[in-house]
Amino acid sequence: MTLSERDQLYNWHPYTQHKTAPNFPAIVKGKEALLWDENGKEYIDAIASWWVNPFGHSNTIIADAIYKQLTTLEHVLFGGFTHDKAVLLAEKLMEILPNNQKKLFYSDNGSTAVEVALKGALQYYFNAGEKRTKIIAFEDAFHGDTFGAMASSGISIFTEAFKGSLLEIVRIPVPTKGNEEKSIHALKDLVSTNEYAAFIFEPLVQGAAGMVMYAAEALDTLIEICNQNKVFTIADEVMTGFGKTGKTFASDYLQNKPDMMCLSKALTGGTIPMAITTFCQEIFDGFYDDDTNKALLHGHTFTANPTGCAAALASIALMEAAETQENIARINQSHLVFEKKIKAHPKVKTTRVLGVIFALEVKTESQESYYGTMRNKLYNFFIENGIILRPVGNIIYILPPYVITDSQLQKVYTTVEKALEIV
Repeated sequence: MTLSERDQLYNWHPYTQHKTAPNFPAIVKGKEALLWDENGKEYIDAIASWWVNPFGHSNTIIADAIYKQLTTLEHVLFGGFTHDKAVLLAEKLMEILPNNQKKLFYSDNGSTAVEVALKGALQYYFNAGEKRTKIIAFEDAFHGDTFGAMASSGISIFTEAFKGSLLEIVRIPVPTKGNEEKSIHALKDLVSTNEYAAFIFEPLVQGAAGMVMYAAEALDTLIEICNQNKVFTIADEVMTGFGKTGKTFASDYLQNKPDMMCLSKALTGGTIPMAITTFCQEIFDGFYDDDTNKALLHGHTFTANPTGCAAALASIALMEAAETQENIARINQSHLVFEKKIKAHPKVKTTRVLGVIFALEVKTESQESYYGTMRNKLYNFFIENGIILRPVGNIIYILPPYVITDSQLQKVYTTVEKALEIV
Protein backbone atom coordinates (compact mmCIF):
# COMPACT_ATOMS: atom_id res chain seq x y z
CA MET A 1 0.00 0.00 0.00
CA THR A 2 1.08 3.56 -0.64
CA LEU A 3 1.51 6.05 2.17
CA SER A 4 -1.59 7.84 0.91
CA GLU A 5 -3.65 4.63 1.07
CA ARG A 6 -2.38 3.76 4.53
CA ASP A 7 -3.34 7.25 5.70
CA GLN A 8 -6.98 6.55 4.91
CA LEU A 9 -7.08 3.54 7.25
CA TYR A 10 -6.87 5.53 10.49
CA ASN A 11 -6.49 9.29 10.05
CA TRP A 12 -9.44 11.69 10.28
CA HIS A 13 -8.56 14.90 8.41
CA PRO A 14 -9.84 18.43 9.14
CA TYR A 15 -12.70 19.90 7.11
CA THR A 16 -13.05 16.60 5.24
CA GLN A 17 -16.02 14.46 4.23
CA HIS A 18 -14.15 11.18 3.97
CA LYS A 19 -16.92 9.36 2.10
CA THR A 20 -16.43 11.59 -0.93
CA ALA A 21 -12.81 12.67 -0.51
CA PRO A 22 -10.09 11.09 -2.65
CA ASN A 23 -6.80 9.80 -1.28
CA PHE A 24 -4.61 12.76 -0.39
CA PRO A 25 -1.09 13.40 -1.70
CA ALA A 26 1.38 12.14 0.91
CA ILE A 27 4.01 14.84 1.39
CA VAL A 28 7.43 13.52 2.37
CA LYS A 29 9.71 16.54 1.94
CA GLY A 30 9.63 20.32 1.84
CA LYS A 31 12.14 23.03 1.07
CA GLU A 32 11.44 26.76 0.85
CA ALA A 33 8.27 27.20 -1.25
CA LEU A 34 8.22 23.61 -2.53
CA LEU A 35 6.80 20.30 -1.33
CA TRP A 36 7.26 16.80 -2.74
CA ASP A 37 4.94 13.81 -2.41
CA GLU A 38 5.81 10.12 -2.10
CA ASN A 39 5.84 9.77 -5.90
CA GLY A 40 8.31 12.62 -6.35
CA LYS A 41 5.72 15.08 -7.66
CA GLU A 42 6.60 18.70 -6.89
CA TYR A 43 4.12 21.27 -5.58
CA ILE A 44 4.43 25.02 -5.09
CA ASP A 45 2.96 25.81 -1.67
CA ALA A 46 1.19 29.01 -2.70
CA ILE A 47 -0.70 29.42 0.61
CA ALA A 48 2.26 28.75 2.94
CA SER A 49 0.46 25.67 4.32
CA TRP A 50 -2.54 27.52 5.75
CA TRP A 51 -0.53 30.72 6.21
CA VAL A 52 2.01 29.37 8.72
CA ASN A 53 5.27 29.02 6.71
CA PRO A 54 6.25 32.53 5.59
CA PHE A 55 9.98 31.68 5.72
CA GLY A 56 9.62 28.44 3.80
CA HIS A 57 9.73 24.77 4.64
CA SER A 58 12.73 23.22 6.40
CA ASN A 59 14.15 26.59 7.31
CA THR A 60 17.58 25.87 8.77
CA ILE A 61 17.71 28.98 10.96
CA ILE A 62 14.52 28.03 12.80
CA ALA A 63 15.53 24.36 12.82
CA ASP A 64 18.90 25.21 14.41
CA ALA A 65 17.18 27.30 17.10
CA ILE A 66 14.84 24.40 17.86
CA TYR A 67 17.67 21.86 17.99
CA LYS A 68 19.73 24.03 20.31
CA GLN A 69 16.75 24.52 22.61
CA LEU A 70 15.86 20.81 22.61
CA THR A 71 19.35 19.98 23.82
CA THR A 72 19.09 22.58 26.61
CA LEU A 73 15.49 22.56 27.88
CA GLU A 74 12.71 21.07 25.79
CA HIS A 75 9.83 21.90 28.16
CA VAL A 76 9.04 23.03 31.66
CA LEU A 77 5.66 23.79 33.19
CA PHE A 78 4.78 27.50 33.11
CA GLY A 79 2.46 27.31 36.09
CA GLY A 80 4.68 28.42 38.98
CA PHE A 81 7.85 28.58 36.84
CA THR A 82 9.34 30.63 34.03
CA HIS A 83 12.32 30.28 31.69
CA ASP A 84 14.66 32.40 29.63
CA LYS A 85 13.02 31.93 26.25
CA ALA A 86 9.59 33.02 27.50
CA VAL A 87 11.16 36.15 28.99
CA LEU A 88 13.18 36.89 25.84
CA LEU A 89 10.17 36.34 23.58
CA ALA A 90 7.99 38.61 25.71
CA GLU A 91 10.64 41.32 25.60
CA LYS A 92 10.98 40.97 21.84
CA LEU A 93 7.24 41.08 21.23
CA MET A 94 6.93 44.22 23.33
CA GLU A 95 9.35 45.88 20.89
CA ILE A 96 7.18 45.12 17.84
CA LEU A 97 3.60 45.10 19.18
CA PRO A 98 1.49 48.28 19.38
CA ASN A 99 2.69 50.14 22.47
CA ASN A 100 -0.59 49.72 24.38
CA GLN A 101 0.00 45.96 24.63
CA LYS A 102 1.54 45.18 28.04
CA LYS A 103 0.88 41.53 28.95
CA LEU A 104 1.15 38.20 27.10
CA PHE A 105 -0.74 34.96 27.73
CA TYR A 106 0.66 31.88 25.99
CA SER A 107 -1.46 29.07 24.56
CA ASP A 108 -1.20 26.61 21.69
CA ASN A 109 -3.19 27.60 18.56
CA GLY A 110 -5.23 30.40 17.05
CA SER A 111 -8.57 29.19 18.37
CA THR A 112 -7.30 29.05 21.93
CA ALA A 113 -5.73 32.49 21.58
CA VAL A 114 -9.24 33.73 20.77
CA GLU A 115 -10.72 31.76 23.69
CA VAL A 116 -8.30 33.47 26.08
CA ALA A 117 -9.21 36.91 24.72
CA LEU A 118 -12.94 36.27 25.02
CA LYS A 119 -12.57 34.89 28.55
CA GLY A 120 -10.41 37.88 29.44
CA ALA A 121 -13.11 40.33 28.33
CA LEU A 122 -16.02 38.46 29.90
CA GLN A 123 -14.29 37.79 33.22
CA TYR A 124 -13.02 41.37 33.45
CA TYR A 125 -16.60 42.55 33.76
CA PHE A 126 -17.57 39.61 35.99
CA ASN A 127 -14.72 40.54 38.34
CA ALA A 128 -15.92 44.14 38.34
CA GLY A 129 -19.47 43.09 39.21
CA GLU A 130 -20.83 44.41 35.91
CA LYS A 131 -23.04 42.22 33.73
CA ARG A 132 -21.68 42.28 30.19
CA THR A 133 -22.12 38.80 28.73
CA LYS A 134 -22.39 39.38 24.98
CA ILE A 135 -19.81 39.70 22.20
CA ILE A 136 -19.94 41.65 18.92
CA ALA A 137 -18.41 40.18 15.75
CA PHE A 138 -18.50 40.74 12.00
CA GLU A 139 -20.73 38.86 9.62
CA ASP A 140 -18.86 36.02 7.82
CA ALA A 141 -16.04 36.13 10.38
CA PHE A 142 -13.90 33.11 11.18
CA HIS A 143 -12.03 32.91 14.47
CA GLY A 144 -11.49 29.18 14.97
CA ASP A 145 -13.17 25.95 15.96
CA THR A 146 -13.18 25.85 19.77
CA PHE A 147 -16.52 26.91 21.26
CA GLY A 148 -15.90 30.60 21.95
CA ALA A 149 -14.00 31.08 18.70
CA MET A 150 -16.64 29.13 16.79
CA ALA A 151 -19.43 31.20 18.34
CA SER A 152 -17.65 34.35 17.18
CA SER A 153 -17.44 32.99 13.64
CA GLY A 154 -20.20 33.79 11.20
CA ILE A 155 -19.75 31.10 8.56
CA SER A 156 -22.64 28.73 9.21
CA ILE A 157 -21.10 25.61 7.67
CA PHE A 158 -18.70 25.53 10.63
CA THR A 159 -21.22 26.38 13.36
CA GLU A 160 -24.65 25.09 12.33
CA ALA A 161 -24.53 21.90 14.41
CA PHE A 162 -23.70 23.77 17.62
CA LYS A 163 -25.96 26.83 17.51
CA GLY A 164 -27.73 26.05 20.75
CA SER A 165 -24.51 25.63 22.72
CA LEU A 166 -22.66 28.86 21.95
CA LEU A 167 -21.96 32.23 23.52
CA GLU A 168 -24.35 35.02 22.60
CA ILE A 169 -22.80 36.81 19.65
CA VAL A 170 -24.40 39.65 17.70
CA ARG A 171 -23.00 40.41 14.27
CA ILE A 172 -22.58 43.65 12.40
CA PRO A 173 -21.87 44.20 8.68
CA VAL A 174 -18.25 44.28 7.56
CA PRO A 175 -17.34 47.90 6.68
CA THR A 176 -16.36 47.14 3.10
CA LYS A 177 -16.45 50.01 0.65
CA GLY A 178 -19.98 51.42 0.59
CA ASN A 179 -21.03 49.62 3.79
CA GLU A 180 -19.13 51.73 6.30
CA GLU A 181 -22.11 53.70 7.60
CA LYS A 182 -24.27 50.61 7.93
CA SER A 183 -21.55 48.96 10.03
CA ILE A 184 -21.03 52.07 12.18
CA HIS A 185 -24.72 52.51 12.92
CA ALA A 186 -25.16 48.84 13.79
CA LEU A 187 -22.26 49.01 16.25
CA LYS A 188 -23.52 52.22 17.86
CA ASP A 189 -26.93 50.66 18.46
CA LEU A 190 -25.38 47.62 20.18
CA VAL A 191 -22.83 49.31 22.41
CA SER A 192 -25.38 51.78 23.73
CA THR A 193 -27.09 48.93 25.61
CA ASN A 194 -24.07 48.31 27.90
CA GLU A 195 -24.53 44.55 27.45
CA TYR A 196 -21.38 43.83 25.44
CA ALA A 197 -17.95 42.94 26.78
CA ALA A 198 -15.96 42.94 23.54
CA PHE A 199 -15.90 43.39 19.78
CA ILE A 200 -13.74 40.83 17.94
CA PHE A 201 -12.57 41.26 14.36
CA GLU A 202 -10.05 40.15 11.76
CA PRO A 203 -8.27 43.44 11.05
CA LEU A 204 -8.50 44.60 7.42
CA VAL A 205 -8.77 41.08 5.93
CA GLN A 206 -11.31 38.34 6.62
CA GLY A 207 -9.34 35.25 5.64
CA ALA A 208 -11.76 32.32 5.59
CA ALA A 209 -14.50 34.51 4.13
CA GLY A 210 -12.42 34.77 0.96
CA MET A 211 -9.88 37.47 1.77
CA VAL A 212 -12.58 40.12 2.14
CA MET A 213 -10.80 43.46 2.65
CA TYR A 214 -11.87 46.75 4.20
CA ALA A 215 -10.18 50.05 5.05
CA ALA A 216 -8.23 50.86 8.21
CA GLU A 217 -10.14 54.15 8.53
CA ALA A 218 -13.43 52.28 8.93
CA LEU A 219 -12.00 50.00 11.60
CA ASP A 220 -10.51 53.00 13.42
CA THR A 221 -14.00 54.48 13.67
CA LEU A 222 -15.46 51.22 15.03
CA ILE A 223 -12.71 50.93 17.64
CA GLU A 224 -13.26 54.53 18.72
CA ILE A 225 -16.97 53.81 19.24
CA CYS A 226 -16.05 50.80 21.39
CA ASN A 227 -13.53 52.85 23.39
CA GLN A 228 -16.20 55.45 24.16
CA ASN A 229 -18.58 52.75 25.40
CA LYS A 230 -16.25 50.54 27.49
CA VAL A 231 -16.37 47.67 24.98
CA PHE A 232 -12.99 45.96 24.65
CA THR A 233 -11.62 45.34 21.16
CA ILE A 234 -9.94 42.10 20.06
CA ALA A 235 -7.83 41.98 16.89
CA ASP A 236 -7.57 38.40 15.63
CA GLU A 237 -4.17 38.63 13.93
CA VAL A 238 -3.74 34.86 13.62
CA MET A 239 -3.72 35.11 9.82
CA THR A 240 -2.67 38.73 9.28
CA GLY A 241 0.22 38.86 11.75
CA PHE A 242 3.94 38.82 11.02
CA GLY A 243 4.08 40.61 7.69
CA LYS A 244 1.18 39.24 5.65
CA THR A 245 -0.43 42.66 5.08
CA GLY A 246 2.83 44.47 4.38
CA LYS A 247 3.25 45.63 7.98
CA THR A 248 4.25 43.49 10.97
CA PHE A 249 0.62 43.46 12.13
CA ALA A 250 -2.53 44.62 10.35
CA SER A 251 -3.19 46.67 13.50
CA ASP A 252 -0.14 48.76 12.58
CA TYR A 253 -2.32 50.42 9.94
CA LEU A 254 -4.65 51.67 12.67
CA GLN A 255 -4.60 54.89 14.65
CA ASN A 256 -6.74 53.33 17.39
CA LYS A 257 -5.08 50.18 18.68
CA PRO A 258 -7.02 47.12 19.87
CA ASP A 259 -7.12 46.21 23.57
CA MET A 260 -6.20 42.59 22.81
CA MET A 261 -4.47 40.76 19.97
CA CYS A 262 -4.46 37.07 19.05
CA LEU A 263 -1.29 35.65 17.49
CA SER A 264 -0.43 32.20 16.12
CA LYS A 265 0.26 30.56 12.71
CA ALA A 266 3.42 32.35 11.48
CA LEU A 267 4.50 33.03 15.08
CA THR A 268 6.85 30.02 14.99
CA GLY A 269 7.38 29.91 11.23
CA GLY A 270 5.19 26.84 10.81
CA THR A 271 7.26 24.61 13.07
CA ILE A 272 5.72 24.20 16.55
CA PRO A 273 2.11 24.92 17.56
CA MET A 274 2.04 28.05 19.71
CA ALA A 275 -0.24 31.03 20.27
CA ILE A 276 -0.23 34.23 22.27
CA THR A 277 -2.98 36.56 23.41
CA THR A 278 -1.76 40.06 24.21
CA PHE A 279 -3.52 42.46 26.59
CA CYS A 280 -3.55 46.12 27.46
CA GLN A 281 -2.75 47.00 31.08
CA GLU A 282 -6.36 47.81 31.97
CA ILE A 283 -7.53 44.26 31.35
CA PHE A 284 -4.68 42.72 33.34
CA ASP A 285 -5.43 45.09 36.20
CA GLY A 286 -8.99 43.76 36.28
CA PHE A 287 -7.59 40.38 37.38
CA TYR A 288 -4.88 41.72 39.73
CA ASP A 289 -6.40 41.14 43.15
CA ASP A 290 -5.89 39.46 46.53
CA ASP A 291 -8.81 37.19 45.63
CA THR A 292 -7.54 34.08 43.80
CA ASN A 293 -10.99 33.62 42.26
CA LYS A 294 -10.37 36.78 40.24
CA ALA A 295 -7.30 35.30 38.54
CA LEU A 296 -7.50 34.14 34.91
CA LEU A 297 -7.80 30.45 35.73
CA HIS A 298 -6.94 29.20 32.28
CA GLY A 299 -3.96 27.25 31.02
CA HIS A 300 -2.50 24.68 28.66
CA THR A 301 -0.02 21.89 29.31
CA PHE A 302 2.39 23.34 26.78
CA THR A 303 1.92 26.98 27.76
CA ALA A 304 5.06 28.97 26.81
CA ASN A 305 6.85 25.79 25.69
CA PRO A 306 10.57 26.74 25.59
CA THR A 307 11.12 25.07 22.21
CA GLY A 308 8.21 26.96 20.70
CA CYS A 309 9.50 30.21 22.20
CA ALA A 310 12.92 29.55 20.66
CA ALA A 311 11.27 28.94 17.28
CA ALA A 312 9.27 32.16 17.63
CA LEU A 313 12.38 34.20 18.44
CA ALA A 314 14.13 32.84 15.34
CA SER A 315 11.01 33.44 13.24
CA ILE A 316 10.68 37.07 14.35
CA ALA A 317 14.37 37.66 13.60
CA LEU A 318 13.81 36.31 10.09
CA MET A 319 10.77 38.54 9.63
CA GLU A 320 12.74 41.63 10.60
CA ALA A 321 15.63 40.83 8.25
CA ALA A 322 16.06 43.23 5.33
CA GLU A 323 15.86 40.34 2.84
CA THR A 324 12.43 39.33 4.14
CA GLN A 325 11.09 42.87 3.99
CA GLU A 326 12.39 43.14 0.43
CA ASN A 327 10.66 39.85 -0.45
CA ILE A 328 7.35 41.06 0.99
CA ALA A 329 7.58 44.21 -1.13
CA ARG A 330 8.60 42.14 -4.18
CA ILE A 331 5.61 39.81 -3.84
CA ASN A 332 3.24 42.73 -3.30
CA GLN A 333 4.51 44.43 -6.45
CA SER A 334 4.21 41.19 -8.40
CA HIS A 335 0.62 40.76 -7.18
CA LEU A 336 -0.23 44.29 -8.29
CA VAL A 337 1.14 43.64 -11.78
CA PHE A 338 -0.84 40.41 -12.03
CA GLU A 339 -3.96 42.13 -10.71
CA LYS A 340 -3.70 44.79 -13.41
CA LYS A 341 -3.50 42.07 -16.03
CA ILE A 342 -6.19 39.70 -14.73
CA LYS A 343 -8.87 42.13 -13.50
CA ALA A 344 -10.16 42.67 -17.05
CA HIS A 345 -10.61 38.93 -17.65
CA PRO A 346 -14.26 38.24 -18.60
CA LYS A 347 -14.58 35.61 -15.85
CA VAL A 348 -13.17 37.80 -13.08
CA LYS A 349 -15.66 39.79 -11.01
CA THR A 350 -13.35 41.53 -8.52
CA THR A 351 -9.72 41.50 -7.41
CA ARG A 352 -7.93 42.74 -4.30
CA VAL A 353 -4.39 42.94 -2.96
CA LEU A 354 -2.90 43.75 0.43
CA GLY A 355 0.71 42.92 1.25
CA VAL A 356 1.41 39.35 0.08
CA ILE A 357 -2.32 38.55 -0.17
CA PHE A 358 -3.95 38.39 -3.59
CA ALA A 359 -7.57 37.40 -4.20
CA LEU A 360 -9.91 37.28 -7.16
CA GLU A 361 -13.61 36.50 -7.32
CA VAL A 362 -14.77 34.33 -10.21
CA LYS A 363 -18.04 35.37 -11.83
CA THR A 364 -20.83 32.91 -11.13
CA GLU A 365 -24.49 32.71 -12.09
CA SER A 366 -25.49 31.66 -8.57
CA GLN A 367 -24.12 31.72 -5.03
CA GLU A 368 -21.21 29.27 -4.78
CA SER A 369 -21.10 27.27 -1.56
CA TYR A 370 -17.97 27.05 0.57
CA TYR A 371 -17.12 23.54 -0.65
CA GLY A 372 -19.20 23.67 -3.81
CA THR A 373 -18.67 22.18 -7.26
CA MET A 374 -16.66 25.12 -8.62
CA ARG A 375 -14.40 25.23 -5.59
CA ASN A 376 -13.65 21.51 -5.79
CA LYS A 377 -13.04 21.68 -9.53
CA LEU A 378 -10.58 24.54 -9.08
CA TYR A 379 -8.85 22.87 -6.13
CA ASN A 380 -8.35 19.62 -8.03
CA PHE A 381 -7.07 21.51 -11.08
CA PHE A 382 -4.46 23.30 -9.01
CA ILE A 383 -3.30 20.08 -7.33
CA GLU A 384 -3.05 18.30 -10.68
CA ASN A 385 -0.87 21.15 -11.92
CA GLY A 386 1.42 21.10 -8.88
CA ILE A 387 0.05 24.21 -7.15
CA ILE A 388 -1.34 24.19 -3.62
CA LEU A 389 -4.23 26.67 -3.52
CA ARG A 390 -7.47 26.27 -1.55
CA PRO A 391 -10.24 28.37 -3.13
CA VAL A 392 -13.01 29.58 -0.83
CA GLY A 393 -16.20 29.09 -2.82
CA ASN A 394 -15.60 31.15 -5.96
CA ILE A 395 -12.69 33.08 -4.43
CA ILE A 396 -9.17 32.14 -5.53
CA TYR A 397 -6.49 33.54 -3.27
CA ILE A 398 -2.70 33.44 -3.17
CA LEU A 399 -0.79 33.92 0.09
CA PRO A 400 2.70 32.56 -0.57
CA PRO A 401 5.75 32.14 1.63
CA TYR A 402 8.01 35.16 1.46
CA VAL A 403 10.78 33.00 -0.02
CA ILE A 404 8.84 32.10 -3.16
CA THR A 405 10.86 32.89 -6.28
CA ASP A 406 9.69 35.10 -9.13
CA SER A 407 9.54 32.12 -11.49
CA GLN A 408 7.48 30.09 -9.01
CA LEU A 409 5.14 33.02 -8.51
CA GLN A 410 4.71 33.41 -12.26
CA LYS A 411 3.84 29.72 -12.53
CA VAL A 412 1.15 30.22 -9.89
CA TYR A 413 -0.29 33.19 -11.81
CA THR A 414 -0.22 31.28 -15.11
CA THR A 415 -2.00 28.33 -13.52
CA VAL A 416 -4.68 30.64 -12.11
CA GLU A 417 -5.21 32.06 -15.59
CA LYS A 418 -5.57 28.55 -17.00
CA ALA A 419 -7.99 27.65 -14.22
CA LEU A 420 -10.32 30.44 -15.28
CA GLU A 421 -10.78 28.66 -18.60
CA ILE A 422 -12.26 25.55 -16.97
CA VAL A 423 -14.95 27.28 -14.88
